[in-house]
Amino acid sequence: QVLLQESGGGLVQAGGSLRLSCTASGRAFNTYHMGWFRQAPGIEREFVARITENGGTTIYADSVKGRFTFSRDNAKNTVYLQMNSLKPEDTAVYYCAADPPPYATVRNENSVGGYDYWGQGTRVTVSS
Repeated sequence: QVLLQESGGGLVQAGGSLRLSCTASGRAFNTYHMGWFRQAPGIEREFVARITENGGTTIYADSVKGRFTFSRDNAKNTVYLQMNSLKPEDTAVYYCAADPPPYATVRNENSVGGYDYWGQGTRVTVSS
């Protein structure tokens, strides 16, 4: 069992920045691919970003590309999502997720089903 705890959400004005953090339990964190998803009211949970186990590869949804940066510190069992130039449409609950080996296929790596463990979420509200 892997426990994930997000933090860093809050209320910010459009154009502002926030940094989300997600800390994982256990000793195998450096083997996990990690993801961020978000869910706005009445909308299905959607993919935001993914990072490989060593941070060498990151993938972003088109809606956040160029504004969000996904990084990780394996020594701290923590991943970060730096969110800049925030827009009202970024308002959602943001969830951290872990994909331990064997990893999701390319077909699933950007979908909810490609991850085995989830945090409780942290709310981000962007005012206009």
